Amino acid sequence: MGLNTLDLVVIGCYLAGVTLFGLRFRSGQQTLKGYFLADNAIPWWAISLSIVAAETSTLTVISVPGLAYDKDFSFLQLVMGYLIGRVVVSFVLIPQYFRGELVTAYQLIERRFGQRLRTLTAGVFLVTRAAAEGVRVFAVAIVVRVALGGLLTGVSDFQRDLVAIAIVTVLTLLYTLKGGLKAAIWTDVMQQTVYVAGTIVGLVTILHLVPGGWTTVREMAGAAGKFRVFDLTFDWTTKYTLWSGVIGGAFLTTASHGTDQLIVQRLLAARGQRQAQTALLSSGVVIFFQFSLFLMIGAMLYVFYRIYPPAAAFTRTDTIFPVFIVSHMPHGVSGLLIAAILAAAMSNLSAALNSLSSTSMVDFYMRLRPLSSEIRRIWLSRAAMVVWALVLFGLALLARHGGRVIEVGLTIASVAYGGMLGVFLLGVLTRRASENGAMVGMICGLALNLYLWLFTGVAFTWYVVLGSVTTFAVGYAASLAMGQKTSNEF
Repeated sequence: MGLNTLDLVVIGCYLAGVTLFGLRFRSGQQTLKGYFLADNAIPWWAISLSIVAAETSTLTVISVPGLAYDKDFSFLQLVMGYLIGRVVVSFVLIPQYFRGELVTAYQLIERRFGQRLRTLTAGVFLVTRAAAEGVRVFAVAIVVRVALGGLLTGVSDFQRDLVAIAIVTVLTLLYTLKGGLKAAIWTDVMQQTVYVAGTIVGLVTILHLVPGGWTTVREMAGAAGKFRVFDLTFDWTTKYTLWSGVIGGAFLTTASHGTDQLIVQRLLAARGQRQAQTALLSSGVVIFFQFSLFLMIGAMLYVFYRIYPPAAAFTRTDTIFPVFIVSHMPHGVSGLLIAAILAAAMSNLSAALNSLSSTSMVDFYMRLRPLSSEIRRIWLSRAAMVVWALVLFGLALLARHGGRVIEVGLTIASVAYGGMLGVFLLGVLTRRASENGAMVGMICGLALNLYLWLFTGVAFTWYVVLGSVTTFAVGYAASLAMGQKTSNEF
């Protein structure tokens, strides 16, 4: 069926509306803390939805249905680990973040260990977050390629990807530059609501199109094993088993939500420690519902395309849901769904630009220029956002030849998370770990994960576990061997 003029108008109006909505928050930031932490005035429920939006975005909307279409519901084992990780962060790390006036996660590292380790952890975050985010931004191009493919027949894939990524990057940059974290969070809330609601509309549409509705879906998907959740085998090379999911997912979320500035910045914007904990724990409930919803969409699409085979085989499972939206959803609704998926990318990109800019300014520039004025700091923060937007734009183009976007993004992040989490745990759980010992441990943890990624078949779900355990063990042993005086406690 394809998109028509109505769909294109809906997409254009929605993207313009999101941008204008974000620009409403452009005034009021007179200090760097106000710009990056929204003056600690965001309610817990908005932070909760913003965390979910930042954590899932376009990758979830287009890639998770493909996982169920291709395999089953075993991805939920990883999500169960996500819930455990949230509990650990809420009661182990969040209390430390609310002891003092912090803007970034890595100021906590300096308070415990020293400036050199703070520089190392902040630098690793900048590199890996930019690389992982480039993959997420590229997901926009996949959606546009499917949505507008029939209208842009004379345009090459590269040119289409270039324009799609550029449009989303520029629109996101407009409101993020002006409104800072406040604009990012409130646009996240709006976009999260829209694309989840739109997905529910998609689910209802599939049920309506499949003869026999839910009964047929249950019988065919069940017979194909699509509803299988648990895999009790232990295999280092299998991504989604009960062991790699629950253990690996718990470590992954403890790292991503406890040491990554992308999420920590949102927690620090809460009105207090208890509200930050409530926001993080409640986001786990939402994330479990959301992943279940998208996996169900994938299983239902499996049934739909067995009854009505596609004209051509899918070259990558990331395109299955966008193709269904464009080909089978009613006009207007399909345009809204495509727009919502694009807007989800904007919410995540906005979060990345905020976190990359805040880390660049607070953990690097302000240490070199501690006496600079607030006006100059805010101006340079916006300049840093522009620079990072250009970097992410370039990395998104480089990501065009990757695999499933959600797994590529998680793999890149997991390589660094092991060393990062190990260092934070050394600071929280021990008193004898020193800065030099922790640095040795972190380097070993990063080296191990790079080796696992590049030269072995070990699944990415184990990277954070192995990397953090190595960092912790080597860092503690090195601290004892060096016999140096430890730094301050958290």
